[in-house]
Amino acid sequence: MSSSRVGGSATRPILRLPAVKPPRFIADCNVGRLARWLRALGYDASYHAHIEDAALVREAAAEDRVLLTRDRDLLKRRVIQSGAVRAIHIRHDEVTAQLRQVFAELGLDIEQSLTRCIECNAELEPRQADVVAERVPPFVRRTQTRYSECPGCGRIYWAGSHWQHIREVFAGL
Repeated sequence: MSSSRVGGSATRPILRLPAVKPPRFIADCNVGRLARWLRALGYDASYHAHIEDAALVREAAAEDRVLLTRDRDLLKRRVIQSGAVRAIHIRHDEVTAQLRQVFAELGLDIEQSLTRCIECNAELEPRQADVVAERVPPFVRRTQTRYSECPGCGRIYWAGSHWQHIREVFAGL
Protein backbone atom coordinates (compact mmCIF):
# COMPACT_ATOMS: atom_id res chain seq x y z
CA MET A 1 0.00 0.00 0.00
CA SER A 2 1.25 3.50 -0.73
CA SER A 3 -0.05 6.97 -0.04
CA SER A 4 0.15 10.06 -2.11
CA ARG A 5 0.11 13.76 -1.42
CA VAL A 6 -1.89 16.23 -3.40
CA GLY A 7 -1.32 19.95 -2.85
CA GLY A 8 0.64 19.30 0.32
CA SER A 9 -2.10 17.36 2.13
CA ALA A 10 -2.09 13.61 2.61
CA THR A 11 -4.73 11.58 0.81
CA ARG A 12 -6.04 8.13 1.57
CA PRO A 13 -3.65 5.24 0.99
CA ILE A 14 -3.92 3.68 -2.47
CA LEU A 15 -4.66 -0.03 -2.44
CA ARG A 16 -2.72 -1.97 -5.03
CA LEU A 17 -4.69 -5.07 -5.91
CA PRO A 18 -2.90 -7.98 -7.55
CA ALA A 19 -3.67 -8.49 -11.23
CA VAL A 20 -6.50 -10.92 -11.76
CA LYS A 21 -5.47 -13.89 -13.86
CA PRO A 22 -7.82 -14.77 -16.68
CA PRO A 23 -9.60 -18.08 -16.21
CA ARG A 24 -8.15 -21.22 -17.74
CA PHE A 25 -10.53 -23.72 -19.30
CA ILE A 26 -10.86 -27.39 -20.01
CA ALA A 27 -13.44 -28.38 -22.60
CA ASP A 28 -15.32 -31.64 -22.67
CA CYS A 29 -15.34 -33.52 -25.98
CA ASN A 30 -18.82 -32.13 -26.76
CA VAL A 31 -17.57 -28.51 -26.92
CA GLY A 32 -14.31 -28.82 -28.87
CA ARG A 33 -15.14 -25.96 -31.24
CA LEU A 34 -15.71 -23.72 -28.23
CA ALA A 35 -12.19 -24.55 -27.00
CA ARG A 36 -10.70 -23.54 -30.37
CA TRP A 37 -12.58 -20.24 -30.32
CA LEU A 38 -11.52 -19.51 -26.75
CA ARG A 39 -7.93 -20.09 -27.86
CA ALA A 40 -8.41 -17.69 -30.76
CA LEU A 41 -9.64 -15.17 -28.20
CA GLY A 42 -6.43 -15.64 -26.20
CA TYR A 43 -7.69 -17.93 -23.44
CA ASP A 44 -5.88 -21.05 -22.27
CA ALA A 45 -8.32 -23.81 -23.22
CA SER A 46 -7.27 -27.43 -22.79
CA TYR A 47 -9.08 -29.94 -24.98
CA HIS A 48 -8.77 -33.68 -25.50
CA ALA A 49 -10.98 -35.32 -28.11
CA HIS A 50 -10.97 -38.61 -26.20
CA ILE A 51 -10.76 -38.40 -22.42
CA GLU A 52 -12.61 -40.20 -19.65
CA ASP A 53 -14.83 -38.03 -17.46
CA ALA A 54 -12.78 -38.84 -14.35
CA ALA A 55 -9.54 -37.74 -16.07
CA LEU A 56 -11.23 -34.57 -17.33
CA VAL A 57 -12.35 -33.66 -13.81
CA ARG A 58 -8.92 -34.51 -12.35
CA GLU A 59 -7.21 -32.21 -14.87
CA ALA A 60 -9.69 -29.42 -14.13
CA ALA A 61 -8.99 -29.75 -10.40
CA ALA A 62 -5.20 -30.14 -10.69
CA GLU A 63 -4.79 -27.17 -13.04
CA ASP A 64 -7.54 -24.96 -11.60
CA ARG A 65 -9.47 -24.88 -14.87
CA VAL A 66 -13.12 -24.07 -15.49
CA LEU A 67 -14.77 -27.16 -16.94
CA LEU A 68 -16.99 -26.51 -19.98
CA THR A 69 -19.48 -29.22 -20.85
CA ARG A 70 -22.91 -30.01 -22.24
CA ASP A 71 -23.02 -33.27 -20.24
CA ARG A 72 -25.52 -32.87 -17.40
CA ASP A 73 -24.43 -36.14 -15.80
CA LEU A 74 -20.86 -34.88 -15.56
CA LEU A 75 -22.12 -31.83 -13.69
CA LYS A 76 -23.61 -34.12 -11.02
CA ARG A 77 -20.19 -35.22 -9.79
CA ARG A 78 -19.54 -34.36 -6.16
CA VAL A 79 -16.43 -32.22 -6.81
CA ILE A 80 -18.43 -30.08 -9.20
CA GLN A 81 -21.55 -29.91 -7.00
CA SER A 82 -19.38 -28.86 -4.03
CA GLY A 83 -17.66 -26.14 -6.05
CA ALA A 84 -14.21 -27.71 -5.73
CA VAL A 85 -14.16 -27.82 -9.54
CA ARG A 86 -15.81 -24.89 -11.25
CA ALA A 87 -17.97 -25.86 -14.23
CA ILE A 88 -20.28 -24.22 -16.73
CA HIS A 89 -23.14 -26.13 -18.29
CA ILE A 90 -23.08 -25.05 -21.94
CA ARG A 91 -26.70 -24.76 -23.04
CA HIS A 92 -26.35 -23.96 -26.73
CA ASP A 93 -25.42 -25.97 -29.82
CA GLU A 94 -24.03 -23.09 -31.86
CA VAL A 95 -20.48 -21.99 -30.98
CA THR A 96 -21.16 -18.24 -31.12
CA ALA A 97 -23.99 -18.65 -28.59
CA GLN A 98 -21.66 -20.80 -26.47
CA LEU A 99 -19.04 -18.04 -26.52
CA ARG A 100 -21.63 -15.44 -25.55
CA GLN A 101 -22.73 -17.63 -22.63
CA VAL A 102 -19.18 -18.14 -21.32
CA PHE A 103 -18.31 -14.46 -21.75
CA ALA A 104 -21.51 -13.37 -19.97
CA GLU A 105 -21.14 -15.82 -17.08
CA LEU A 106 -17.49 -14.98 -16.43
CA GLY A 107 -17.37 -11.33 -17.53
CA LEU A 108 -14.61 -11.99 -20.07
CA ASP A 109 -13.14 -9.62 -22.64
CA ILE A 110 -11.20 -10.07 -25.87
CA GLU A 111 -8.10 -8.06 -24.96
CA GLN A 112 -5.69 -10.93 -25.66
CA SER A 113 -7.24 -12.24 -28.86
CA LEU A 114 -5.09 -13.97 -31.45
CA THR A 115 -2.30 -14.82 -29.01
CA ARG A 116 -2.72 -18.64 -28.74
CA CYS A 117 -2.43 -21.49 -31.18
CA ILE A 118 -5.90 -22.79 -31.97
CA GLU A 119 -4.46 -26.28 -32.55
CA CYS A 120 -2.29 -26.96 -29.50
CA ASN A 121 -3.07 -24.04 -27.13
CA ALA A 122 0.54 -22.77 -26.84
CA GLU A 123 1.18 -19.02 -26.64
CA LEU A 124 2.19 -17.59 -30.02
CA GLU A 125 5.52 -15.85 -30.51
CA PRO A 126 6.07 -12.95 -32.94
CA ARG A 127 8.27 -13.71 -35.97
CA GLN A 128 9.95 -11.51 -38.53
CA ALA A 129 8.73 -11.92 -42.11
CA ASP A 130 12.13 -13.11 -43.34
CA VAL A 131 12.17 -15.90 -40.74
CA VAL A 132 8.91 -17.44 -41.99
CA ALA A 133 9.07 -16.44 -45.67
CA GLU A 134 9.75 -19.95 -46.95
CA ARG A 135 6.92 -21.41 -44.86
CA VAL A 136 4.05 -19.25 -46.12
CA PRO A 137 2.41 -19.07 -49.57
CA PRO A 138 3.79 -16.49 -52.05
CA PHE A 139 0.62 -14.35 -51.91
CA VAL A 140 0.91 -14.17 -48.13
CA ARG A 141 4.56 -13.11 -48.38
CA ARG A 142 3.55 -10.27 -50.71
CA THR A 143 0.60 -9.04 -48.63
CA GLN A 144 1.53 -9.61 -44.97
CA THR A 145 4.23 -8.15 -42.74
CA ARG A 146 3.28 -9.45 -39.27
CA TYR A 147 3.51 -13.11 -38.33
CA SER A 148 3.34 -15.29 -35.24
CA GLU A 149 4.54 -18.84 -34.77
CA CYS A 150 3.44 -21.54 -32.38
CA PRO A 151 6.46 -22.89 -30.49
CA GLY A 152 4.53 -26.09 -29.81
CA CYS A 153 3.44 -27.25 -33.25
CA GLY A 154 5.25 -24.79 -35.55
CA ARG A 155 2.08 -23.42 -37.16
CA ILE A 156 2.45 -19.92 -38.64
CA TYR A 157 -0.28 -17.29 -38.16
CA TRP A 158 -0.98 -14.02 -39.96
CA ALA A 159 -3.97 -11.71 -40.23
CA GLY A 160 -5.28 -12.89 -43.58
CA SER A 161 -8.77 -12.59 -45.00
CA HIS A 162 -10.08 -15.31 -42.65
CA TRP A 163 -9.49 -12.94 -39.72
CA GLN A 164 -12.29 -10.71 -40.99
CA HIS A 165 -14.78 -13.46 -40.13
CA ILE A 166 -13.15 -13.91 -36.74
CA ARG A 167 -13.33 -10.16 -36.07
CA GLU A 168 -17.03 -10.19 -36.92
CA VAL A 169 -17.59 -12.96 -34.39
CA PHE A 170 -15.54 -11.05 -31.80
CA ALA A 171 -17.63 -7.92 -32.40
CA GLY A 172 -20.78 -9.90 -31.62
CA LEU A 173 -19.51 -10.83 -28.16
